[in-house]
Amino acid sequence: MANNLTLAIIKPNSVRTGKTGPILSMINEAGFMIIAMKMVRLTMQQAELFYEIHKGKPFYEGLVEFLSSGPVVAMILMHENAVEKFRELIGNTDPAKAAEGTIRRMFGVSVQMNAIHGSDSDENAIRETNFFFAETERYY
Repeated sequence: MANNLTLAIIKPNSVRTGKTGPILSMINEAGFMIIAMKMVRLTMQQAELFYEIHKGKPFYEGLVEFLSSGPVVAMILMHENAVEKFRELIGNTDPAKAAEGTIRRMFGVSVQMNAIHGSDSDENAIRETNFFFAETERYY
């Protein structure tokens, strides 16, 4: 089942600028089923824990600060080959390098403020979905 699930996070800049609806629409139109969703405001400590795999990298502090700067919308998405398919939908981390029609190309501002997070591997999808959602919060 793991390869059919991925985590998505609509980041604070997208929530703040009213892009949640259009992003959800693109996710839905691409054939993903949202099986869990909630809006949360992460503390710095929670953001540090979420991004702990990047600890020590030059962008870590900024990433943690940004993710905890406002509300986010976290979701578990279901689709065949969910991680790979969702990475295609969201596009390159750098919105300027993302393909036309991708979420990051349309709504991203910079590498850090790139509109949305998507798990980058099946292993991280499991870790990340468990970080945000208890079993009782999932519809499947």
